[in-house]
This record gives sequence, C-alpha cells and structure tokens, in this order.
Amino acid sequence: MATAGPVIVTGGAGFIGSTLTDALVASGREVHVIDNLATGHRENLPPDATFHQMDIRDAAAVARVASGSGAVAIFHMAAQADVRKAIEDPAFDADVNIGGTLSVLEAARVNGARVIFAATGGGAYGEYDGLSIPTPESAEPRPMSHYGQSKLSGEAYCALYGRLYEIPTVRLRLGNVYGPRQDPHGEAGVVAIFSGKLIDGEPMTVFGDGLQTRDYVYVDDVVDAFLRAEAGAPDITLNIGTGREVSVLDLVRILGGGDAVHAPARAGEVQRSALDAALAATVLGWTPSVQVEEGLPLTHSALAAARGV
Repeated sequence: MATAGPVIVTGGAGFIGSTLTDALVASGREVHVIDNLATGHRENLPPDATFHQMDIRDAAAVARVASGSGAVAIFHMAAQADVRKAIEDPAFDADVNIGGTLSVLEAARVNGARVIFAATGGGAYGEYDGLSIPTPESAEPRPMSHYGQSKLSGEAYCALYGRLYEIPTVRLRLGNVYGPRQDPHGEAGVVAIFSGKLIDGEPMTVFGDGLQTRDYVYVDDVVDAFLRAEAGAPDITLNIGTGREVSVLDLVRILGGGDAVHAPARAGEVQRSALDAALAATVLGWTPSVQVEEGLPLTHSALAAARGV
C-alpha cells in the first residue's frame, strides 16, 4: 500500500498527525514532522521521526524542509481547528488554514510532491433542507462556520494546483475523529472531553437536548485512509466516515452512563451529520473497521492509562 521515499507530516505532533507518523515510521518510511507545538506535543513523536519546529505559514521554511528531505508526499494535517476561535478571529483562521495550505502546496510544486490534505466533512457540508444524510461528495458544500469555509478553500487550492501545475492531491473529508491521544482539555473532541470528565468524577456537559448527531470515526481507520490515499488515484475528494449517526446522548450511554448536565444549545451548531464513504471504498478499498462501541472504551482506557488511573 505504502510507496517508497521520504514524507512530511505537517501537524505531526498532534492527535491524528502523530498517529499517522507512528504508522509511517513503523512501515520503514523516513518521516519529517513539521509542527509549531501550539496544540501538538513533542512527546507524541517516535524517536525515528525528524522533527522541525516551525509554523506552516512560514513558506520559506516549509520549502526548505521539502527540498532538503526530498519528500515524495506531504500529509497536510496542520490546521486551526477550533470552530469557536475561527468565529472569534476569522482572519487568523484563514491565515493558518488557507495561507498555511498555500505554503504546503508551493513546497509541493517546487519539489514535485503529492499532497494528501486533511479536509473536513460535516464542517464543509453544513446543514440545509434537502441535504442527504449520510452525505455523499456530490452534495453542495454550505459551511456554517469560518473553519468549514477555510478548509473548503484549502480543498479548492489543492484542486487548482492540480490543474495549473499537475501536482497530485487527494482531499479527505474527515468525520469526527476520536481515539487515544486526543486532548480532553481546551478545544477537543467531545469523546476525549467526556472521557476526561468520567476519570475526574465530574459530570459531562450536554449542550441542548443531546440528540445532535455526528459521524465518529476512529483514528486508526483515518490513518489507514491516509496511507491508502498516498498511493491511490490523484485529484479526488473523498469522505472518510462510518455513515452512522451517533448522538451525544449515545456517547454518554456507551461510555457507561455517567452523570450529565444540560446546558443551552450552542448557536449555529449542526444538528445532524454523517458521511457517505462509498466512494472511498471504491477508489481506495477503504472501509472503517472500528465502531464506537469498541472505539470509545479503547479511547477511555488509553486516557486513563495516560493519567495513571
């Protein structure tokens, strides 16, 4: 499945990026990680990965790493992923998610590398009358946040570089990724937040009625999709999700039904989201293997072990 040659993982010290880095190193690849450690952690990285602490908006620095490493592919995972911060500071969100993506694409153009771009699923499609759920790639994207719009713009720039410069790019629209290493503090996935609350003996906060749904996809399955995408067909956008709607109340139940308190619903939150990943199955031979009933306990156990509980 994997191809030969060095690779770069931007955001490689983060949750998904470090899990991908582990898999690439384990397969014998030479891996260069770019991360500014704003949200990533150096201790997430395997010793065999070469670490470059820098910001992806520094185009010259990114280009030097690409040229010096001889990378044949760049897995672009680095992003500003805090939806609330994106709404509060849309210029910063665009600077990181659009400007940073342009840095990566320019480095790929000069060095002839393939780009595998971590896009967003639910954040891109939004929610509107007539939207099919699970949602296929043929649906019209209508983002409801600056974050969704900036990531969608990154997709468009990837496609542009394919047309103008014949740079092969694959855009993977991810569902709600969860699993070990997800940070329960700050802006993190609800799975990690709920697990952290359970460990600390604190109630889980459910916004609104808790019936809002998301497509929760386990991080190891997501990594498998990225590895397949490196060697798969270029110039394509693919959903990576389970196609299954899981509500917030379902998460509480599967995690063991701990105490929960309700808070007012958050304005602008999508009520239902799930991704149709049939095209990924056809193009990449990818299907998810971990359902939430298995993945949630694995995530909870990993967080508890990291806490020494």
